[in-house]
Amino acid sequence: MHLTLALITILTAWRWSDWRNWRQFHSSMLYTTAAGFLYEFLTSWDQALWVFHPDFLYNQSVTIIIYAVVTIPLSILLYLSRYPKTIGKQIRHTCLWIGIYVCAEVILFVSGRITYQNGWNMGYSVIFDMIMFPMIKLHHSRPLIAYIISIPIVYGLLFFFHIKLI
Repeated sequence: MHLTLALITILTAWRWSDWRNWRQFHSSMLYTTAAGFLYEFLTSWDQALWVFHPDFLYNQSVTIIIYAVVTIPLSILLYLSRYPKTIGKQIRHTCLWIGIYVCAEVILFVSGRITYQNGWNMGYSVIFDMIMFPMIKLHHSRPLIAYIISIPIVYGLLFFFHIKLI
């Protein structure tokens, strides 16, 4: 299932992303990659809020790398490169992408490719996606502000879910 999502993302991004201007979106793609790896580093195995269960071709670490380096950055390229100009369309576009991520996670959950622990659940994933996409857009237009806002968000998540750093 993870491999299928990665392949769908690659094909979709290949077809509909703005590859001529990919450099405009590169830093936001790296922002999401760094955030994914930061989550993995801070939560370790016993404190993880969600766990991907690998497909038959690879292990947990490779699954994480595929999401952090391929699936999520390419979907962010597609999200940002097709971002509309008017506010109404921007809201619909962002809601569409939140819906895409939620649907993908539902599929992963139903197929047993993701499980939740330490108090996390699908509702928190929806809220997370509702915060993530505006933060990615903010990072694209005002990266310093996005980094500053990201700090209390990360701290709040660590505090709320009792993630111990020591």
